[in-house]
Amino acid sequence: MGFIKSEERQREELEEFKRALLACGSLQRRKGDEDELRRENRVMGIDEDPQDKLVCVTSGVSYLGLALVRQLVIRGYSVRLMVDKQEDIEKIREMETTGERGGITNRVEAVMGKLTEIESLTAAFNGCRGVFHTSAFADPAGLSGYSKSMAEMEVRSSENVIEACARTPSVRKCVLTSSLLACIWRENKSCDLTPVINHECWSDEQLCTQRRLWYALGKLRAEKAAWRVAQERRIRLSAICPGLITGPDFCRRNSTPTIAYLKGAEDMYANGLLATVDVSRLAEAHICVLEALCSTEFGRYICYDRVVETQDEAERLAQDLGMPTHKISGHTSGNGISQQSRFHLSNVKLNRLMSRTMRSCYGECCIGF
Repeated sequence: MGFIKSEERQREELEEFKRALLACGSLQRRKGDEDELRRENRVMGIDEDPQDKLVCVTSGVSYLGLALVRQLVIRGYSVRLMVDKQEDIEKIREMETTGERGGITNRVEAVMGKLTEIESLTAAFNGCRGVFHTSAFADPAGLSGYSKSMAEMEVRSSENVIEACARTPSVRKCVLTSSLLACIWRENKSCDLTPVINHECWSDEQLCTQRRLWYALGKLRAEKAAWRVAQERRIRLSAICPGLITGPDFCRRNSTPTIAYLKGAEDMYANGLLATVDVSRLAEAHICVLEALCSTEFGRYICYDRVVETQDEAERLAQDLGMPTHKISGHTSGNGISQQSRFHLSNVKLNRLMSRTMRSCYGECCIGF
């Protein structure tokens, strides 16, 4: 969860959470659908024991968290939401007593958890088989989008989450939400840079610091810290590096990460690196990665579904954001970006994983690469 949020933002997130639960509850599967789900689970190696389908989602009432919870419930998981305020738990429990949570009362629960306290996280994760750390933070000032101090908090919380996973006997897997920004910020003047940016690429910390790209720096350092602790503590970890998260009303409902992500948008656009991903697809990718995560299938995955390449696309994105187009594309003229200094994004690894997972539903073995 974010560390400081306005009361209005909290109310909006809880209202959206309420609507999401109601939508999930209204999805009545036919018997054939339930049989198909069980068959998919067997193919993917998912135990039918409800305890083996209990997962924890940090930032569960954030924009991504809500989409992830929705997809998890639809796929038959039980979800434990970690919130950082007792008032949030009480408001969610009110939905139980009034019957507003429909037919999934026993599928979603809320628990208290502090990202700053390992013991608190361990208690929240207890009994869960997997953890999704979606890393949603809010700017205490409410204006700057993301500060240097927030980047430092991101790192500490990432370390704490992985350490808590290691200390919780039931936890087998963890999926971390990183960012594409942790991969793309490199000094273009270097002649030895590969033009293809994929899951093996890392941003330059010094460059991020020099350009005050705090969101990129926070995600970069947090992911590196997570990998370090996971290796030391032998935790099965995967990281998803998504582009700018979009979807219904994304600018308002996900304002802090959106504003922070777009710092340096002109350079990203100029180099062919301004990519977006729909929040629903991103949620599906998280679940797919968790289900494929085993001793030989893990790592980083770049996730995007569109690269903003033309002036028209830049104008549409700017319109969605309510900002001038030149804040996205600079003063580029013509039909689009220059091809000369352009890099190329590659999400082949994730696409292969998701494609093979889908085919596995028709009888093939589920493999990760």
